[in-house]
Amino acid sequence: MPVRLGAALLAEFIGTFALTFVGVLAIHHAPPGAANVNLLVVALAHGIILSTMVTAAMPTSGGHFNPAVTFGFLITGKIKAPAAISYVVIQLLASTVAAMAVYALANGDMAVVANGTPQFGEGVRVPSAVLAEIIATGLLVVAVWGSAADPRARDVGGFAIGLTVAADILAIGPITGASMNPARSFGPTLVAGFSQYSGLWKTHWVYWVGPLVGAGIAALAYHLILWPRDPRRGIDPGAVDVPPTQRPST
Repeated sequence: MPVRLGAALLAEFIGTFALTFVGVLAIHHAPPGAANVNLLVVALAHGIILSTMVTAAMPTSGGHFNPAVTFGFLITGKIKAPAAISYVVIQLLASTVAAMAVYALANGDMAVVANGTPQFGEGVRVPSAVLAEIIATGLLVVAVWGSAADPRARDVGGFAIGLTVAADILAIGPITGASMNPARSFGPTLVAGFSQYSGLWKTHWVYWVGPLVGAGIAALAYHLILWPRDPRRGIDPGAVDVPPTQRPST
């Protein structure tokens, strides 16, 4: 049955909301004082909720929940531009609403939202942060394309993507907070930015540039080298996690 854009956008909203909501609250409730345990808890929370939501949304929207993932499909011609723009807008809206929900549950304690926003680790410089986000997002996008988008992939996309996010958080969480997702950073930054935490905006651009560059490189590399395409015979299958109705006409 064809998937309408409205249904796909609702799925993207729910999934992105869940990722941001669970992510921020997991950081807030992580055991204090035990850095290694704290990091593991946060990684598992993000990985589990993403695995579940991607699996649930796969038949409807493809389960992007991330402007960087959508951007990768856009520059490789796997999704229509209007659909891609709509995906990104709804992802940013969902993240913002999730941050507002956390603020309400925290009884107006904006520190909970601010602390759940990806931030640089102590002593981390901008070039290192950008590189970390590029590499981590690149690995994530390769997992997306190889386990979910590729028509040859086994039906393990959600599980593989969630594991990759968890592993990336374990690796670069202490460096940048391991966003890998402009929407995951945008909502909490926007909500907390209206208070005394406006300083979050100073490095917010890193959480756009790093993921978009990493996603772009990974998506192009997979599409040009690993994708099952044959230009001479006109074979270039659509991405499985882009609904057929949102794919460009061939």
